[in-house]
Amino acid sequence: MSKFNRTQLLSAFSELGLQLLNPNEQLSEIINDEKHYNAWFTPESVLQAVTAIGKMLNPKSLGEWLDKYSVPQNEHDKRVGLILAGNIPLVGFHDVLCVLVSGNHALIKASVQDTRLIKYVLQMLINIDGNFAGQYSFVERLENFDAVIATGSNNTSRYFEYYFGKVQHIIRKNRNSLALLTGYETEEQLFALGHDIFDYYGLGCRNVSKLLVPESYNFNFFFESIEAYQPIINHHKYNNNYDYNKSIYLVNSDKHFDNGFLLLKEDERLASPLAVLYYGYYTDISSVQTSLEAESDKIQCIVSTAPLQIKTEVVDFGMSQQPALWDYADGVDTMEFLLTV
Repeated sequence: MSKFNRTQLLSAFSELGLQLLNPNEQLSEIINDEKHYNAWFTPESVLQAVTAIGKMLNPKSLGEWLDKYSVPQNEHDKRVGLILAGNIPLVGFHDVLCVLVSGNHALIKASVQDTRLIKYVLQMLINIDGNFAGQYSFVERLENFDAVIATGSNNTSRYFEYYFGKVQHIIRKNRNSLALLTGYETEEQLFALGHDIFDYYGLGCRNVSKLLVPESYNFNFFFESIEAYQPIINHHKYNNNYDYNKSIYLVNSDKHFDNGFLLLKEDERLASPLAVLYYGYYTDISSVQTSLEAESDKIQCIVSTAPLQIKTEVVDFGMSQQPALWDYADGVDTMEFLLTV
């Protein structure tokens, strides 16, 4: 039997969700101080990440998610190594959650970019239910593991394949998200798209890094609709990226659009540099669906209201950084993997 039954899991993680939505003094202090350890982790970004997880851990969603799996009927006590990313705050929490819920032991190698937050949130969980204390360990080096979930870049994935290829594993590579516009979007929709582009300064795999637009699309309305995000340029690291990429485009005489805090450049690639949004044109929905399917292994999610019939996750404007419990990275069901290790 799993160490925790459904009622215990629902109770513990629902309470954790409530506490994340109402940070205590110590968590508030960590939220405000993270910028001293990672300049990208501003109080606003960290609070957004904490709040997003708090909303995710609501009783209704937890119940629906847990009902998908026969957790109590599985005898699982495997040691699962987790190599967490650190591009945005608490980005590895969902993997940790899945390991704990599946009854396995999490060996957590946290990113140097994001160590304090995940440790404190898990301590909050122990304060709610002390039985979780023996279910995870933070390690500097992964040893004696039965399975591995490793998140990294396309380069690090090759090392992960080499080191962990002989055990059951999930190895995640670079992914990016894009938005498909029809040209009929409202100002409110495009403003919401600004969240998909600028939240966490565009550092997440669920951040939109490319626009697909109809031929002869006029970007003026798009720029007008996202003007409220102009203060992002005041962040020194974002500003450095903006200035650097702008200077390259000017020196190379590359055609681009510039609104003072975001650069738009036509490019076939999905992954754009920080402070840059690539764009491309399409002629009809059926042809663009075919091209999106061909690149599905590089796409995390698509922001659009167009009637797309594809396997890749499609979300509404402003929702890319608000995944549900069942929105698994790379479309791989982490819970199903962990229950069969």
